[in-house]
Amino acid sequence: MAFTKDQLERYSRHIILNGVGVSGQKKLLSSKVLVIGAGGLGAPALMYLAACGIGTLGIADNDKVDLSNLQRQVIHGTSDVGRLKVESAQERVNEINPDVTTVVYPERITADNIMEMIQDYDFIVDGVDNFATKFLINDACVLAGKPFCHAGVRGFYGQVMTYVPGQGPCYRCVFEEIPEPGEMDSCSQAGVLGTMPGILGSLQAMETQKYLLGKGELLTGKILTVDAWQMRFRTVSIKEKNRDCRVCGEHADIDRMDPENYKDTAVCEIEKSKEGEKNE
Repeated sequence: MAFTKDQLERYSRHIILNGVGVSGQKKLLSSKVLVIGAGGLGAPALMYLAACGIGTLGIADNDKVDLSNLQRQVIHGTSDVGRLKVESAQERVNEINPDVTTVVYPERITADNIMEMIQDYDFIVDGVDNFATKFLINDACVLAGKPFCHAGVRGFYGQVMTYVPGQGPCYRCVFEEIPEPGEMDSCSQAGVLGTMPGILGSLQAMETQKYLLGKGELLTGKILTVDAWQMRFRTVSIKEKNRDCRVCGEHADIDRMDPENYKDTAVCEIEKSKEGEKNE
């Protein structure tokens, strides 16, 4: 694969960078990444992944752009209100970088369609805003042997972790079960500072690039917590798998995607781990 003159200029800061270079940029251009959710987290992740030259970007979201989204979902604009988010996001990605092939999935992610959706991708980005779908993504990726990056955000707080098959615990190892309705307040009730998803989504894009390049230290076996109000970043180590994890534990009982395991609780994105609370 030979770079065009435009590509040499576009990716020049990568090409001269130790740790990326020509070979690394070629890896990015040949990679396929699926971003599930084109909202607060997915917006910055998609924009940075497009800019860095990911060859194929999948965008999955069944929602439409609402005026209340625009305080944080920077991939969309005022003129996009009422449009499908995948269409708006695809248009913006194509404008940022015509090298990128986009595949859109204007549908709700369910236990019935997720395995087929993720099968052709090298890495998955969890950009959704409710627990049920986060557990759905985790379990599908564990069963399919796919790496993914989780992030959650609420108010002034956020967290990021990365799962790589065979390297550390999965999301369910840490958080175990979907909260019952009423245990956590909704996004509209809790609120979120608009910049927060930008920070967390950018970190997800960074984790994605590091994995694809095979460079750096990933957030596997650890959770990065962000307290933007106090501007504190802490890393909590969770090295061991949960032996009782229902999807990757010693007596796992989730071996297929059963819709009954993922009832939508419509709760917010952030779950501050008990370990994180103890270390703050």
